Amino acid sequence: MLIWINGAFGAGKTHAAYELQRRLPNSFVYDPEKAGFFLQKNIPSSIHADDFQDYPMWRTINLSVLEYCLQQYTGPIIVPMTITNKQYYQEVIGALSQKFEVKHVILYARKETILRRLASRLETPHSWAAKQIDRCIRAFDEDITENRIETDDMNICEVVEQIASIAGITLPEDDRTILQKFVDRILTKCRHIRL
Repeated sequence: MLIWINGAFGAGKTHAAYELQRRLPNSFVYDPEKAGFFLQKNIPSSIHADDFQDYPMWRTINLSVLEYCLQQYTGPIIVPMTITNKQYYQEVIGALSQKFEVKHVILYARKETILRRLASRLETPHSWAAKQIDRCIRAFDEDITENRIETDDMNICEVVEQIASIAGITLPEDDRTILQKFVDRILTKCRHIRL
């Protein structure tokens, strides 16, 4: 099974993915951004795209890697990645859905909530991610709308439980202490700060 966690940049996809992985035995988090960073570093700057998803090979690479993982790996694959372009969505998520069990969810939040979450990871209202909020909200209102989770007033545990429910998964009890949960979440945040 593949669980694709979509949503605006700053909506909480990465936190949700790693919290879900901690609760879901034998699961693996796959990060499509890494292919994008590889492409940006290995393509001449004069032909860089503003968004690495605009490279056709970004979509092809991720589709191929995910197909391989889903064929070879027995546990659930969790993918935290924003995709707002309907064509790109079809090329990757739609294509995977034709061959494998794919559960797609959208972490949805108001602009003010997303800006607050971005600030918690040291991004300003003028950051690249903040400038994408309006187009993301519009896309999740109009183009890609299934399985939306309104996260404004939810904590991370509630979000993960909702994702599991949509995916048809029963999660084991989270036996970590409050301190362990806090440390795990801080480490996840620190590992994924984009400066």
